[in-house]
Amino acid sequence: MKLGMVGLPNVGKSTLFNALTNAGAESANYPFCTIEPNVGIVSVPDPRLDKLAEMYEPDKFTPATLEFVDIAGLVKGASKGEGLGNKFLANIREVDAIVHVVRCFENDNIIHVDGSIDPKRDIETIDLELIFSDIELLERKLDRTKKAMKGDRSLAAEVDFLEALKAFMEDGKPARAYTMTDEQRDWLKETPLLSLKPVIYAANLSDADFTEGVEKNENYCKVKAIADAEGSAVFPICAQLEAEISDMTEEEKQMFLADLGLEQSGLDRIISAGYSLLGLISYLTAGKPEVRAWTIKRGTKAPQAAGKIHSDFEKGFIRAEVVSFDDLMACGNMNAAKEKGLVRSEGKEYVMQDGDIVLFRFNV
Repeated sequence: MKLGMVGLPNVGKSTLFNALTNAGAESANYPFCTIEPNVGIVSVPDPRLDKLAEMYEPDKFTPATLEFVDIAGLVKGASKGEGLGNKFLANIREVDAIVHVVRCFENDNIIHVDGSIDPKRDIETIDLELIFSDIELLERKLDRTKKAMKGDRSLAAEVDFLEALKAFMEDGKPARAYTMTDEQRDWLKETPLLSLKPVIYAANLSDADFTEGVEKNENYCKVKAIADAEGSAVFPICAQLEAEISDMTEEEKQMFLADLGLEQSGLDRIISAGYSLLGLISYLTAGKPEVRAWTIKRGTKAPQAAGKIHSDFEKGFIRAEVVSFDDLMACGNMNAAKEKGLVRSEGKEYVMQDGDIVLFRFNV
């Protein structure tokens, strides 16, 4: 999973990126501090994997990973080349989902590029730049489809959809807020619209607002209302607090979070939101050589899941030997699970479940 972190300059984006990834991206109080996108790769915490490691004592331990891309602060006119312009839009095009960091804290010592704190305006600024870029792509797609329709009247429905979507976006609304059928989404597969990408809003609060009750912060409530209206994910976060816990041991971190009444760190919450928003799950492989997590789309069938390990596994798929994590833990080991008939033999139509522990049988 690849998440692109976007936001206006000086909203705390790079501070949050550093805290989440310990990647050491530069963070400073002036616009365009981030010029080249910084990339940080973090392991996805999975207690199930830790339990399997205790059971197998493997030679290799490989959790799933998440890639964060810290994309420079966008400004008005970016789609026309203002600020650092289209370069950043190209960086956004490469990610699976967008983490939009929105400033919800007041601090006279940290300059806001527009001079005041207004989450609704800031979100609209970013959205409009993505929309302007998308409309150009849509117009080219529409022109091509209209020309092709002269020889193929079956394309009329696609043309009608593209025209309706273009009109919707010309009203300043992102493509993700437009209700589409699966067929209509397929028509856009080769037209990667930036404003169609799933969004997770990270409302960056002061430590006082974050710990004293986020619902009291009017700015956070505005962000939540926008997210709810378009079906996006949203959660409050304090980049400064995340920075404080980033260098702590796991035990210290848990104690710190518990004192604040929190069950998860910001990183854990972003990962959960990302998996949910993108419809992702993990299956596990376990043995003495390696214990590993594999990320797949929910609904993936066994042969395609096997292909994540190696294309030969998918081509020569015979069957999958599957046991649920909970069943394996209840039995204590794989042999006991087999004796109780809890290790199933599944064929090509089996749909993988989150937490499945799998051994693929194949022949090429």
